[in-house]
Amino acid sequence: MVEVNTCNERTEDVKEDMRTDGSGHTVENVAPELVSHETKEDLETQTQKTRTWIWSVVYLCFYGFMVQLKPGEPFITPYLLSTENNFTSEQVTNEIIPVLSYSYMSVLVPVFLLTDYLRYKPVLVLQSLSHVSIWLLLLLGTSLLEMQFMEFFYGLTMAARVAYSSYIFSLVPATVYQRVASYSRSSVLMGVFTSSVLGQICVSLGGISYRTLSAVSLGLVTFGLLLSFCLPWPKRSLFFNQARLDEERKEAAQSELARMKPEEKDGSMAAQGSNHKSSSWTNSVFIQMLKELKNVVKVPSLRLWSLWWVFNSTGYYLVVFYVHILWNEVYPATEKIHVYNGAVESASTLLGAITSFAAGYVKIRWNLWSELVIGLITAAQAGLLLLMGITDNIWVCYVAYALFRGFYQFLVPIAIFQIASSLTKELCALVFGVNTFLGTVLKTIITIIVVDKRGLALNVHSQFSVYFLYFTLLTVIYLGCSAFIITCHYRNQRAEKETTEVAIATELSPMTAAASDGTTANGTSIKT
Repeated sequence: MVEVNTCNERTEDVKEDMRTDGSGHTVENVAPELVSHETKEDLETQTQKTRTWIWSVVYLCFYGFMVQLKPGEPFITPYLLSTENNFTSEQVTNEIIPVLSYSYMSVLVPVFLLTDYLRYKPVLVLQSLSHVSIWLLLLLGTSLLEMQFMEFFYGLTMAARVAYSSYIFSLVPATVYQRVASYSRSSVLMGVFTSSVLGQICVSLGGISYRTLSAVSLGLVTFGLLLSFCLPWPKRSLFFNQARLDEERKEAAQSELARMKPEEKDGSMAAQGSNHKSSSWTNSVFIQMLKELKNVVKVPSLRLWSLWWVFNSTGYYLVVFYVHILWNEVYPATEKIHVYNGAVESASTLLGAITSFAAGYVKIRWNLWSELVIGLITAAQAGLLLLMGITDNIWVCYVAYALFRGFYQFLVPIAIFQIASSLTKELCALVFGVNTFLGTVLKTIITIIVVDKRGLALNVHSQFSVYFLYFTLLTVIYLGCSAFIITCHYRNQRAEKETTEVAIATELSPMTAAASDGTTANGTSIKT
């Protein structure tokens, strides 16, 4: 009996540890201690992942700051025009700088696609290699062709900026996108500001030559290249690799099912695999986003701010590319200590950061007043371009340029918010990519017609007159659209008010008629 009871007790213990699921299969209970232990392990894993992406973001922001440290960059144009290189103003204006627009347009789409397909890091390494090539050509190059190659690499670095701006989103959870994006942008702006201030101090106070400053820049960008090799390599990206990870998960699930159900026919599995492979490209995220682009054009706010991005960014970058030549024409400084390009660039960068920050606190009805705000700011920019084109005072030119950049940077975060707030992350990236490409194409067309020696080959003052007319035309269009939209809004508001008044009068008319007959609405007499 003792043995029997013992067996029964053991049987009961086993029964307590075993249960059946809904299909009748026997499963084993998990002890509370194991559940608690697994929970602790999950928390430790989550904490480890959080620490990993935090350190990745810190390193990426440090990299973004360091790669912008090029103190010789504000002085590239004076360096080309100086006796050390002895290029003419016409060569720099009509033959060297136009290559920047051409190269930027030619590599923008391939770099955009390769950035996502290769998962960012290789493109950032390529950008750092291009930075090194720029300063090597500036130091060792002497011919016009070598300077044109320098501008080609400069265009490549500009196209590769998309890798840095989107890289950070592959490292962090979606809940912290906005915060880490502000960190990365702030680190870049701080790097540009520090670089410009450092360059100006070296030139004005240290008396360093442009060539020595270029050598310092080469050393700093070489350090940035070393940093790029140590960047973490993300496992996913917005378009191509996201689909690849989904495929890997599906294949893993199918292989697991194959182990659980070995009796399934090999033919059906092979057919399913080939079917999946044939449709993987057409069902990729990138292709689906391209199909969705046609719906973006139908939304008025997205259409407006996308057009602003295309047309205003075109004029903005044309001014930024050629303003240093204008400064040299307005005030051809014989001594480099009187060249304040670095100070002006640092001040305009700081002003742009302040206006970008202030734009986040502007609360108005953007669906009604967007065109008016854009029109007024574009009009102010047109006035500043006219002032820069006609003044012979270099300080007026400096201030006008800083304000011009500040106005543009004020609208940039508003445009980003207006476009991104109603789109998915993937579609938003694609829309900005398309807008940037269209703006680059337009910039290239204007460069060929206005600047290139095979076109009109205008001097820099005539160019700024063309840019003034360009912004004036945009102002007329924006303000005309604003007047039409505001007029339609108040006309519709007045019509709705009149309709409401008529409806109220119609509702009250039966009661008025009944009162005149001496009865209420339900027929009861009100006469005494």
